[in-house]
Amino acid sequence: MKPIYLDHNATTPVDAEVVEAMLPYLNVKFGNASSVHSFGRDAKVALENAREQIAQIINCEPSELYFTSGGTESDNLAVLGTAYHLKNKKNHIIIGATEHHAVLESAEYLAHHEDFKLDLLPVNREGFVSPAQLKELISEQTALVSVMHANNETGTIQDIGALTKVAHEKGVLFHTDAVQSTGKIPVDVKQMGVDMLSLTAHKIYGPKGIGALFIRQGVKIVPLFYGGSHEKKRRPGTENVAGAVGLAKTLEIAIKRMQADFDELSKLADYFIEKVTASIPDVHFNGSRQSRIPQTVNLSFEGIEGESILLALDIKGIACSSGSACTSGATEPSHVLTAMGIDKVVAQGAIRFSMGRSTTKEQLDYVVSVLMEEISRLRELSPVYRKGK
Repeated sequence: MKPIYLDHNATTPVDAEVVEAMLPYLNVKFGNASSVHSFGRDAKVALENAREQIAQIINCEPSELYFTSGGTESDNLAVLGTAYHLKNKKNHIIIGATEHHAVLESAEYLAHHEDFKLDLLPVNREGFVSPAQLKELISEQTALVSVMHANNETGTIQDIGALTKVAHEKGVLFHTDAVQSTGKIPVDVKQMGVDMLSLTAHKIYGPKGIGALFIRQGVKIVPLFYGGSHEKKRRPGTENVAGAVGLAKTLEIAIKRMQADFDELSKLADYFIEKVTASIPDVHFNGSRQSRIPQTVNLSFEGIEGESILLALDIKGIACSSGSACTSGATEPSHVLTAMGIDKVVAQGAIRFSMGRSTTKEQLDYVVSVLMEEISRLRELSPVYRKGK
């Protein structure tokens, strides 16, 4: 069987239509969008058309959308940019305990180097945060709350609207990392009520190296880069015109396919979960079965380290992950799973299978057969797995 790719939450192949839309801005209309000649004007028109198209999809004004290099930069700009602007007035930040490292490490930097107080908003066993607990944590010094829309490891979808309501009642700004949700489920910044939202292209069959940050009109941030007036001085640097065009086309396709993809991936995920748990003992599903982006399946296999499973699957031509691609090679259990109250030993045996448009039932059947063989073999070698318990 051909290699099987089940790591779509890490990245995806670029859709052929997206490549076609980008090509003219790589080799024909290659001008710098800040140049005043015809090459520059053509590039500028393409850049602003892409901005308008994306803004319409997430329901914001084009002037509220800023292009970045991707989700990590967008998250950093939202968290650090807001904190630097407000640090003489407020010095407290609240983030979800299961945030992506782009948010988590930005907030930790502020706590360690800028004298900010950092609170982690706890989650329950399924990964949900509580609006009531958020209300308790907010103080007069709170500058920003940041909670991820859909978790990258478990797929759990938060009720962002309920959380922003709590934050705004206290006069606090709210950012959400929507990198894993935009293009997969409806994302409407007005309905959600967010002040800032991060998104990217490469999780939904678009190019790497391009993303965007929505910043609601009136919200002020300090830029992280200097050296030009691009993106209204909030993100200077020569604009990635081809990337912006690619991001717009990616979202256009994703919106058209959203319901069909959601339904198909839900069926495949449910099929896979039921087959694995029926075929292999001592397997735990991590996250919410009811409220998650459906292509994300996080399973813990008791008594084995995730890295051993990954290597065994890779040898058999199956690509998946033990968590975020940004923490590849980490030996510690996932901070997402431990924050959910999952035992560290169980968390260390977690594997994230993330499906995509190319995933088939036949592929999943093969993965289950390999898992049955390899999990049994690895447990025989494991000094911690209690056989026949």
